[in-house]
Amino acid sequence: MSAPIVHGGGITAAAATFGGRPEDWLDLSTGINPCPVALPDIPARAWHRLPDRHLIDEARRAARDHYRSGEILPLPVPGTQSVIQLLPRLVEADRLVGGTDNSVAVTDNRVAVTDNRVAVVSPTYGEYARAFASAGFAVDAVDDIAAIGAGHRLAVVVNPNNPDGLIWPAETLIALHDRMKAADGLLVVDEAFGDTDPALSLASRAPQLSNLVIFRSFGKFFGLAGLRLGFAIARSDILARFEDWLGPWAVSGPALSIADSLLRSDVSPIRGRINERCAGLHGVLTGAGLQLSGGTALFTLVADARAGDIYTHLCRHHILVRKFDYAPEWLRFGLPPDPAADRRLGDALQRFER
Repeated sequence: MSAPIVHGGGITAAAATFGGRPEDWLDLSTGINPCPVALPDIPARAWHRLPDRHLIDEARRAARDHYRSGEILPLPVPGTQSVIQLLPRLVEADRLVGGTDNSVAVTDNRVAVTDNRVAVVSPTYGEYARAFASAGFAVDAVDDIAAIGAGHRLAVVVNPNNPDGLIWPAETLIALHDRMKAADGLLVVDEAFGDTDPALSLASRAPQLSNLVIFRSFGKFFGLAGLRLGFAIARSDILARFEDWLGPWAVSGPALSIADSLLRSDVSPIRGRINERCAGLHGVLTGAGLQLSGGTALFTLVADARAGDIYTHLCRHHILVRKFDYAPEWLRFGLPPDPAADRRLGDALQRFER
C-alpha cells in the first residue's frame, strides 16, 4: 500500500511543530470557501431517523436542478473521496460485464486484472493515482489529454485542475470521451471546484455522454467540508453500482436535508463573496511581490524559488499554506475569510526577508 498523501488542512500537525493553539492559526491550506453559509433548519426527524428514501430522492432532485444534469439524478455520496476509491472496482466490473477483454482472469473467486492502465492528467489531486496504484493498476501521469490513448481503460481529468487551475474546454473533453468510449473506456471529470464557474461543467451534456462520470463537491463551495458530501453524475447503471458498493445510509439524514435546502437556494451571493475574497487575496500576494501562477476562485497558486522558506516563515507566524513535494517552487494559498485575515497574511509576507 502506498504512503498516505499529505493534503491541506493539517493545522494540528503544524501547531505541534511550530507552536500555538490550532484554533489560533490562519488556515489557508485548503480550497474551501472560508465563509461557510448559514445552515438551514434541519427537521428533527432527520436526526432521529435513518435517512429514508424520500430524503435521498429530494436531495437528488435538488442536485439535478442545481447541476442541470437533465434526466440524470446525481447520486449523493459521503464525500467524493468515497467514490474515487471505488473507481478501480468500477473498471473491473465493466470488464467482466463487457466480456470482450481477455486480460481479466478469475482465480479463487477474485478478479485478477492484468495489463490494466489508466491515465491521470497530472499534476493533480493525488488520490486518483493512489487509489488505482493500490489496486494494482498501472497509472500513467500525463500532462496533456492528447497523451491518453486506446490502451487506457479509464482517464481522469480534474477541471478546473487542482492545484494550477488549468481549464480544459468542454469540446476537448467531449472529444476525449468519444475516444474513450470507442475503446470501451471511461472518462472521469472531477468538477470539485466547478461551482464558482458553472459554464465549465459537462453536467448538462452528461445524458448524451454514456461513458462519462462527473464528481461534484458540495462542501468546498458552501464552506461545509466537514459535512462530507458530494455527488456523482453518470448513467444509471454506474450510479446503481456506486450506491450498492457504498451500502445503505451512506449519507446522513442531516446532510441530505442541508443539500436539499442549499442546492435550491440562490447561490449568487455565495459566488460574489468568494470572488470578493479572491480579489483580496490577489491584492495581498501581488503587493508582496509574489508571482500568481494559476488557481481558481477558491485558491491561488504561487510560483517562487523561495517557496520552502516562505512556507516555513508563514508557519512561524501561524499561517498554514499548501506546499508540494513534487513541485517545491509552488505554494497554494486558500482564501482568507475577511479583510483582517488579509492584513494578517500581508503583514507576515512583508516581514519575509528577501
